[in-house]
This record gives sequence, structure tokens and C-alpha cells, in this order.
Amino acid sequence: METVKGYVDHIIYYKKENGYTVLSLICEGEELVCVGSFRSVEAGETLELEGSYVEHPIYGHQLKVEKCRVVAPDDAVSMERYLGSGAIKGIGEALAARIVKRFGSDTFRIIEEEPERLSEVKGISERKAREIALQMIEKKDMREAFVFLQRYGISNTLAVKIYNRYGMDLYSVMNENPYRLAEDIEGIGFKIADEIAAKIGIHTDSDYRIRSGILYVLLQAAADGHTCFPEELLRERTAELLMLPQDAIMPQLSNLAMDRKLVIKIKDGEQRVYASSYYYAELRCARMLHDLNVTMEEELLPCEEEKVRKLLQSLEEEQNIRLDDMQKQAVLQSVKSGLMILSGGPGTGKTTTINTIIRYFETEGMDILLAAPTGRAARRMTEATGYEARTIHRLLEINGAAEEGRQAGFERNEENPLEADVIIIDEMSMVDIHLFKALLEAVTVGTRLIMVGDVDQLPSVGPGQILQDLIDSKAFPVVMLKKIFRQAGESDIVINAHKINRGENIELNNKSSDFFFLERSDVNVIYKHMIQLIREKIPPYVVATSYDIQVLTPMRKGNLGAITLNGILQEYLNPPSPAKKEYLSGERLFREGDKVMQIKNNYQITWEIVSRYGIPIDKGMGVFNGDMGIVREINDTAQLLTVEYDEHKRIEYPFSSLDEIELAYAVTVHKSQGSEYPAVILPVLTGPKMLFNRNLLYTAVTRARKCVTILGSRETIEEMIRNEKQHNRYTGMCDRIREIEELEGEWH
Repeated sequence: METVKGYVDHIIYYKKENGYTVLSLICEGEELVCVGSFRSVEAGETLELEGSYVEHPIYGHQLKVEKCRVVAPDDAVSMERYLGSGAIKGIGEALAARIVKRFGSDTFRIIEEEPERLSEVKGISERKAREIALQMIEKKDMREAFVFLQRYGISNTLAVKIYNRYGMDLYSVMNENPYRLAEDIEGIGFKIADEIAAKIGIHTDSDYRIRSGILYVLLQAAADGHTCFPEELLRERTAELLMLPQDAIMPQLSNLAMDRKLVIKIKDGEQRVYASSYYYAELRCARMLHDLNVTMEEELLPCEEEKVRKLLQSLEEEQNIRLDDMQKQAVLQSVKSGLMILSGGPGTGKTTTINTIIRYFETEGMDILLAAPTGRAARRMTEATGYEARTIHRLLEINGAAEEGRQAGFERNEENPLEADVIIIDEMSMVDIHLFKALLEAVTVGTRLIMVGDVDQLPSVGPGQILQDLIDSKAFPVVMLKKIFRQAGESDIVINAHKINRGENIELNNKSSDFFFLERSDVNVIYKHMIQLIREKIPPYVVATSYDIQVLTPMRKGNLGAITLNGILQEYLNPPSPAKKEYLSGERLFREGDKVMQIKNNYQITWEIVSRYGIPIDKGMGVFNGDMGIVREINDTAQLLTVEYDEHKRIEYPFSSLDEIELAYAVTVHKSQGSEYPAVILPVLTGPKMLFNRNLLYTAVTRARKCVTILGSRETIEEMIRNEKQHNRYTGMCDRIREIEELEGEWH
């Protein structure tokens, strides 16, 4: 470790959220570029830094900072430089020179201890003297707070967040209940808070620790898709996490419930524990669903129903289609009901049915809105219907609200609802509890809400299993399409998807024109064939580019996991070139031309669409988990990486924010939900039974439009088809819906 001392000449880059900073330090007359996480340092400040020298492949010699201490300038020149840097509002270079000329090396002591004496300097009133002193004291408080936090091994990155959140209250928070950090500050989970608490001397059986441990286990459960957890399982996992007996956990469960942090309900004889936010979100959704589920049967007297059927017949003739009985039932149900669910697998005519529903309401002069959870799914919906479909986020008018310091939210809500007679949402299996609640809040009673999806696909990445729970509740009209239409029945993708869903083995004899299987047991051979298929064989066969071919994998890690596959595919599909700039972010290398995916929702980031002449023609906010794009530019000087997403939306990522994207030559099946690709390659050898199940294989196969190629083990494919045990989700939406229905029944 090297120690250097100098003053900050200028800030090259600073990210407020985590304190990541690149700055120029003047040290013994020489400029040194320093990179690390700092508090809000400013030009002119004197720093004492500890770190290691590194050679960046692009930026050369740098100091990677581990520890930073702001020190008082120890000479008049440094003091003048600091005061004149703009760090203290109201003092420019000329005034700084006059102050230091008057007080010399005693300047900082005078400002802090005898601020009234500043009025001895021409241009400083008594009021201005007090303002300058106040700023110096505030900065001193911040410096002392950082020193205090460093005692407990807290990095500068976390110290920035803690100070921004609590200010001078951080001392009482740290001494009384450091576990509050896990609840209040993004990036500080239970484990970091627990380490801090141990250093402070909090007992391992502290009430605060147990309560925080319970909430942490529930948070982990939500990350796995659960909105609640069996109490017994919650006690077991919390006791294991805290290394305490289960008896110590029980009283705090009750205390958290009394504090309304938890809700405990009984289901099938066992207690289910909810974080309050999830319980009330499900309850609110159940209430809104009940209100929307109005029947409009009084409009459909026998003569009216006959009118609908005649209109349907003319629509069939106009579109040159023949609807089967269930499709006609779906259209009739959409006319009669305020809320309806349409489900079915590939080739069962969901798109034709949706189109007919749209055309029907169009002839009635109704306003129709279409949406889907992802950009790709919305684009597919637009192509299939000829009507504009938006992401649900765009439909609800996402508002990042970064400048106002508010949580990201939606402009469309109860007070400003969506203006439409009919709203159709596709790919409902992907919608989690948070998005569903936001959607329902923006739909007024009397608006028809039609939800479409394939209930046999994987559930949402976020918590909940909305589509499954709505169907299981038996409280709403549901039309299930099962008949495979002739044209779709000629596709082995469709036939095999339905066989997989029924638990039947599929033909892997390569006699198909759109479903292929290459039995391979050597991982390196699989890599070789995968690259050959993407570069040479499949693109001309499906009339697409290599970038359109998507590798799907059940898992992130392992020889055939997304991480390893992306490294290999990047090397062969987008090899290094003098014409392509690169940037190494941690262990991940990004190169111009790379295929990438956004891996978390960012409501505050801005996008722009520019014309071919570089003129902005549209802009907006928000990029979402699962959105895919191409790296178009890496700008070393500005330290920005530009990604172009669907619809030519361009987003500039600071190098410090590249943890939001990852390579996407290969993605997990979960991440592919709502997307459709010309061709899919699925490498499968072995893996955990929880992942390698029928549900996952079905979802992977149904992502392909023209061609599926499986590389790997026949035995594993057959085992996946037999394994119908998908990851069980604990949710309560179905129960809340039934409770609301029972209450309403008693009321009436």
C-alpha cells in the first residue's frame, strides 16, 4: 500500500449514488489520477490517500484508492487554493487571496473558532462571515462522521450512503441499532449490517439482530419469487442464519407482527408469514380485481347476443378466418365481462382471438390500449395485431423523478387513470406483484381488462405468480384455448412444446424441418458446434443474422451457464479488432458491437432517439430488466458506453454504472420470457433438478419462431420432461381474492 498527500486539482468523474470518483491529485507538483469511492470531495481539498498503483489498459498509471482522509491544508498556499476552489459558496479566488493574506496559516482556525473576525476582510459582511463559518462546520461534521464510520471498517462507498441518509443522526443509529442500515440503505444487506454490529459490540441474541434477520430471510424469499413464507421454514432459516436456537426467533415474530412489519395468516393448517408490503399489495390487488370484475350481461339479451354473433361472423369473413367454439366464447366473454383471462399454448390461436376482440371493439367505436411487460413482447404484439402496443411501464408513464428526490413511480394511477374502454395485456405470466398493483391502480371500473398469457410458462422473475393465482382462484372468467390449428400443427416446435407440457417424450430423430437435436457429451464439442451453428448454419436457414440467434441456458454458472458461454461467444462472434474500442469493467470486458442486456429496472436513466444526421427526434426515461441492445460506442474521454436498444433508443452509461448491463449472446431461460427469436440454441447436459424441469424446457422451446436446436444429452431432456416439479412459489393472491369474494357474498 502506498500513501500520498496532495490537493484535488479537478474532478474528472463523480457518481453521487455510491461516491465513485475519478480525480486529478497534484502531489509534489506532479499530476496523479486517482480512482475509488470517496465522499463528496471537491476541487482544492487536501487529501491523504492510501492505495495501490495500477496500470489501466487504456488510461495508464493510476492510484486505486482504498482509504481516503481529508486533511486540513498545512500551508497558506493550500488554504488559499481550497477556499478559492468553489468548495465554500460565496468565496472566489480573489476573496480567498484576501482572507489568507489577512490571517495566514491561522485562517482555518479563525473561520471555525472566531468567524466574526472574517468581517475584517474587505467584501465580507457579518452575515457572510456566519455563512462561511457554517459551511466550514458542516464540512467538518462530514469529515468527522467519515472518520467515525471508518473505525468500523465501513468503506467510503457505504459511508457516503449512510451520511446522505442520516446526516448527524448516524451516531445514534450506529450505536443503538445498526441493523436499520439494512432496511434503509440500498446496498447494505443484513450481512454487512451484522458485521458492523459485531464490531460495535451488539450481542448476537440482540432483539434488533433477530428482527433484522427475520426480515432479511423474507427479503431473500421475495428474491426467489415468494410473497410469503411458511412460519416453520422462516424460523429454521433465520435460526440457521443467526446461529441461534429457534426458540429465540419466536418472540420477535410476534413483536414484528405487533409493529405491523409482518402479517401472519393461516393456510391449510400452517402459518404463512408476509412482509407487510407484500400482504397489503396482494390484498389491494384482490380488492381492485373484484371491483373490475363487473358483468355486463344485462347488455347481452338474446337479441344482443345474436347481434354479437352476426358481427363475429362478418369479422371472420372479412379476415378470412374460422374461429373455433372456444375462440368465439373468448370474444363473447370479453364483451360480457369487465375482466377476462385468455390462456393457451403455442399454436392455439391466441393471436387470432386477440385480433378478433380488437376488431369487434373497434367496430363498436371503443378506445383500445395494448401492452406487454417487455419491449420485445410489446413489439411482437404490435406486429401481430397492427395496433401500437407499449410496455406496461410506458403505458403507465413511468416517472423517474430523480431530480425531486422521490421514488420512481407512474404518472398513471388512481388520480390519473388510463383513458380507454378496453385494455389488453399480453404475456401476463411475466407480470409480478409490484407491476400488477401499479397497473390495476390505473384502470377504472367500467374499463374492460383482458389479460392474456400462457400459464404453463415460467412465472415472473419478480415476486408472485399472478396469472396462475388468478386462474386458480376461479373467481374470474377464464377461457383456455387448447386446440392446435392446422398450420401451427405442421410445426414440430408447436407439437413438441405441447408434448413436453403433457409430459410426453419428443422425437429427437432430426427428421423435422424446425426442431433439431445434436447429441454431444463433451462441453468443448458443444462450444464448437454452437459457434458453427450461429455463424454459418442457422442464419441463412431462418433468414436472419447471427445476432438474431439466441442461446438459452437453464443456469448462470457452470460450463454451459450464461457467464461462461458469453465469454466464449463474444470471442468468436465479436472478436477483438483495432477498429473496435473495448472497456474492462471489473472482470467483464465490453467491446463495440457486443450484444448486451439490461439486468435491472432503471426508471431514471434517459434515452434518446437520433436521426441519421445525429439530430435528437425523441427522448424519454427508463430501461428495464431484460431489454437487449448493441454496444454502439465506447468513449474513453467522456467515460461513457452507448447502447442502442429496440426502436433505436440510445442510452449512455457512465463506466461506473456498467453493473447494470451484461453480455447477452447467451441468456438464462428466465431472462428470455416474453421474447421470441428466429432461432434458439439450447445447450443441456446436467444441472440441478430444481432448474432442469418440464416448465423450463417448455418455456425455452416456445421462445423460437422458426428453429430450435438442442445440443447435449438425450437422457437429460427426457428427465426434464418427466420432472414436473417446478420451483414452488408461496403466494397469497389466490387466498386474498377468495376472502374478498366471501366477504362480498356475506355482505349481499
